[in-house]
Amino acid sequence: MWRRYLMWFAHEHVDFRNSEIQSIISLFNIPMKFIETPCVQKPYWIVELPTEECVKKIASRSVLLKNCIELWSRAKTEEQLHQNLRSALQNKSGTWLGTSSHNVDSHVCPSELIEGCCPADKSFKVEVETFCKHFTMKEKVTKIESFSYLPLEGPVKLKDPDITLSYMEFYGSDPNNVPELPYDLFFGRLIADGQRDLIQVHSLKKREFIGNTSMDAQLAIIMANQAKVNDGDLVLDPFVGSGSLLVAAAHFGAYVWGSDIDFMMLHGRTRPTRFGQKVRTKEESILGNMRQYGSAGRYLDVLVSDFSRPLWRPGLAFDAILTDPPYGVREPTEKIGIERDNYTLSEAHLVNHIPSKVEYGIPEMYGDLLNFAVRHLRLGGRLVCWYPMVRDEYSGCQLPQHPGLALVGNSEQVLSKLTSRRLLTYEKTSDDVHIEGGTYTGVNFREKYFAVGEQSRRERRERKAEELAANARWRPQTRDLVNKTD
Repeated sequence: MWRRYLMWFAHEHVDFRNSEIQSIISLFNIPMKFIETPCVQKPYWIVELPTEECVKKIASRSVLLKNCIELWSRAKTEEQLHQNLRSALQNKSGTWLGTSSHNVDSHVCPSELIEGCCPADKSFKVEVETFCKHFTMKEKVTKIESFSYLPLEGPVKLKDPDITLSYMEFYGSDPNNVPELPYDLFFGRLIADGQRDLIQVHSLKKREFIGNTSMDAQLAIIMANQAKVNDGDLVLDPFVGSGSLLVAAAHFGAYVWGSDIDFMMLHGRTRPTRFGQKVRTKEESILGNMRQYGSAGRYLDVLVSDFSRPLWRPGLAFDAILTDPPYGVREPTEKIGIERDNYTLSEAHLVNHIPSKVEYGIPEMYGDLLNFAVRHLRLGGRLVCWYPMVRDEYSGCQLPQHPGLALVGNSEQVLSKLTSRRLLTYEKTSDDVHIEGGTYTGVNFREKYFAVGEQSRRERRERKAEELAANARWRPQTRDLVNKTD
């Protein structure tokens, strides 16, 4: 019999929530039923899953999930919540009451779920959590004592108990308009915590080697989850930079490979990013990061290479490609080339020749990336990449497309009032490596970014000039008024 669970999320990167969880349940082949349609304003989902083990598998991967409880009671008021639990203790039939999709506001679980959870040899504690409202410790204790009628026979243990019971209240998502009473109340047994601790473990503040565009630790783990990275997979980042995505992929057991055109970055010779640091240390490298997290055995290598030129042998297949291509704002979009026609280089200069670079336009770059994914991903493998955009001009038809790839995830991270970027997840659907057709019909983001930025700066200058002019007109009138008053 499937059981009902409450999945409680951190209320950040909300647009990524569905893509991450759907990727995880696809990875583990877990069926899941939604009791009600997820809402971005709510930090929770109510779902049904076949086994408790399924819950633990999801929680073992998700970095957006705070925890998941086996839901014993849900109600709109405290009185109804306790009434549901008392009814559950009398429900000896072993079946769920009021669990149809037409009755999601309250339900009663079988009595054995409550009676069998806290025997005398098991310690327990009750936690109180609220969303959009703060309780004092005294108020929390009062809430906890209201559950004294439950048959909890074991000793109370506040640190690392055998069983944790969770009581949660939801007061909406507007901190400026908090209601007196909660909109929703939940009670149940904690099954598993998510992987929120990885955010601090992999924090860029603690990392040995970082660059100007190192990927945030939480987003890197989300990307690895959406790529369905698993133990033993072969993962590539063709725009590797300082290797943040390799760290996340290796955490889940993948063997990682990277490439980048930036020789200085891959050799740890760029200007230090951290404030106050004058020079980089010898230990700063992508391999140094892998050693820091105990993943050196998963590190294959990184190559200095131009992505626009073929490098990998035909037939080589990766399980996933994770990457954040440069946008031409903080990092240049470059490829090897020269703007002069019919240019030749003498043999005498070949030995010490350093190739010149030209602009690698974003449309061309994304076309190459999708074509590369079709040639070098296994069937069913995933490409997860970022796509920059001007928010007002976004349209789904502008996204990079390829007949051999299906877009299965599209989440937005807002960067500013004007710009954002979308995390796109593609899955390879055709094994015909001869298919070409990677297209990018969007505008040139770099040109639009600076054009919009310049327009915005000009508007600010004009507003400031108008304010100064208004103040100049207002000051004489104020002086006259003061003089008359005197």
